[in-house]
Amino acid sequence: MEYKYTPKLFEPKKPFKLSRSKIELFIECPRCFYLDRRLGISRPSLPGFTLNIAVDALLKKEFDTHRTNQTTHPLMKAYGIKAVPFAHKEIDRWRNNFVGINYYDEKSMFDVFGAIDDVWVDEKTGELIIVDYKATSTSAQITLDTEYRQAYKRQMEIYQWLFRQNNFNVSDISYFVYANGKKDKKAFDGKLEFDVELIAYKGDSSWIPEKLIETRKCLEKTKPPSPNKKCEYCQYVEKSNDILN
Repeated sequence: MEYKYTPKLFEPKKPFKLSRSKIELFIECPRCFYLDRRLGISRPSLPGFTLNIAVDALLKKEFDTHRTNQTTHPLMKAYGIKAVPFAHKEIDRWRNNFVGINYYDEKSMFDVFGAIDDVWVDEKTGELIIVDYKATSTSAQITLDTEYRQAYKRQMEIYQWLFRQNNFNVSDISYFVYANGKKDKKAFDGKLEFDVELIAYKGDSSWIPEKLIETRKCLEKTKPPSPNKKCEYCQYVEKSNDILN
């Protein structure tokens, strides 16, 4: 089935569809968020990360084989995780970027949605484990402590929150499946090899309801917020205007 999604601009006092990524945009820069969702002025687009997309697709196929057979993936066994990929009729919908899993929050009047990579189920407790795939190529130890990876944590917490709001029993512990491209080979030989590791993260989604209210208040304003001194897009526009005007 093909899912079609046409984004609409925000209208005050009306329900509004809001993606997980747009919540992150608000956290990063309220002004850019306002321009995007209220006025239809989006940031310049970036080229797609096609290698990351390929890794994502292959990992999904790999875990889907175990989902069909209800078997434990070798990576789970290596890390002592007694779980299997969650078999659910909505899994393809949850993974669709324009649909995902959604929940209508009455207080903020946002229909919040996000597309997950995978869900596992703990064989002992029955809790769902939210999983996200990431691809990189680095010789440094992979951690979630860098500044830009704080967004990854929030991403996971929103997914956990969405599943809980849909009455699923969700574990606080989630996992990032990290595929790290090797650069120490003598030759390319037409293939890129990866080390794959699992990084556990304990989420806390208590911040989300309040943040949704803040987001709604931002969009309800008649004027956009002031330029953000930490936002390179805002600073580019400001400096350009100073020179040209």
